[in-house]
Amino acid sequence: MMLPITLDPIGTVRSPYTDTARIPRGLGARHDSEGILEIRPELEAGLTDIEGFSHLYVIWIFDRAEGADLMAHPPSDNRPHGVFATRSPQRPNPLGLTVVQLLGRDGPRLRVRGIDMLDGTPIVDIKPYLSSVAGELLRRGWLEEAERREEGTPPGRSLCDEQ
Repeated sequence: MMLPITLDPIGTVRSPYTDTARIPRGLGARHDSEGILEIRPELEAGLTDIEGFSHLYVIWIFDRAEGADLMAHPPSDNRPHGVFATRSPQRPNPLGLTVVQLLGRDGPRLRVRGIDMLDGTPIVDIKPYLSSVAGELLRRGWLEEAERREEGTPPGRSLCDEQ
């Protein structure tokens, strides 16, 4: 039997989005909006040396999501997929993960680009974005298939093959 885990948010997202309907989603969605990651002042020392990284992982809570469902219907496809193969907020543990570009720091406030969270979203953690996976080794699963259907690319061919 697993015991519940309690998380204490380290800060709050300041975002231009106050309504989920305004957050870009679906095929071709671009997340170029800027925002602020406001870290609790008593945790500011934990941001030491963060300015050296271009991008950050932000782990946050879908604090306004209701319920959980093991099958999700993402806006980028007309077929259902397992929730763990999507970014759906209706998950057993409502955690979100976003990669943002770090634009600057002012004390406990990080100015970032790539916001896709609602204003006031609790932040659980921040980590520097590091990847040792070469781009040509990455696969995008069902999303590649959905993009091919949208573009009319024959199955088995990549959109990259078309360029």
